[in-house]
Amino acid sequence: MKLVRYGAKGKEKPGLIDKEGKLRDLSGVVSDITTEQLSSAALAKLAKIKTSTLPLVKGKPRYGVPLANVGKFLAIGLNYSDHAAEAGMPCPKEPIIFFKADTSLSGPNDKVMLPKGSKKSDWEVELAFVIGKKARYVSKKDALKYVAGYCLVNDISEREYQLERGGTWDKGKGCDTFGPVGPWLVTTDEIKDPQKLDMWLDVNG
Repeated sequence: MKLVRYGAKGKEKPGLIDKEGKLRDLSGVVSDITTEQLSSAALAKLAKIKTSTLPLVKGKPRYGVPLANVGKFLAIGLNYSDHAAEAGMPCPKEPIIFFKADTSLSGPNDKVMLPKGSKKSDWEVELAFVIGKKARYVSKKDALKYVAGYCLVNDISEREYQLERGGTWDKGKGCDTFGPVGPWLVTTDEIKDPQKLDMWLDVNG
């Protein structure tokens, strides 16, 4: 399934994209796409819905972040070896972990606001793993059992703030609007191997 949230900011409604690529309204089934809708049982229930019975959404509404009430926006730095090489930095032995503020979350086509004095704002396409249930001390072999689906993320950074001013990466990573997500959350049944996805990002064409 491709789950979405659409509509004006702060007033998004739940929806899904059917097999013909059309947007269907899910608000008669669930009130929103929240963590409660990402359990295996809840997703299985949604998967049984005959999508042709759901109302079609007319026009081209705005897409919001496809998941409401995100608890943690956790990121891994230098997670691609080619990006580390491009940045002239060694691949880390331990993961570089940083948080992006929840105010950085925005819809996939929303405008990005650069911070005052920005000189080195940058962008990176990333694959988000959406955790569908509480996970603590999970073994590597069981990790993907906790994933409900995947989203695209544009990890926007202000490199001067992040790398040249000392301290943590957060100040260059967590600015408002610096985390566009979506347009949809794709459930794991549609992606057999997330390591074999091609991703790209264009800026202004």
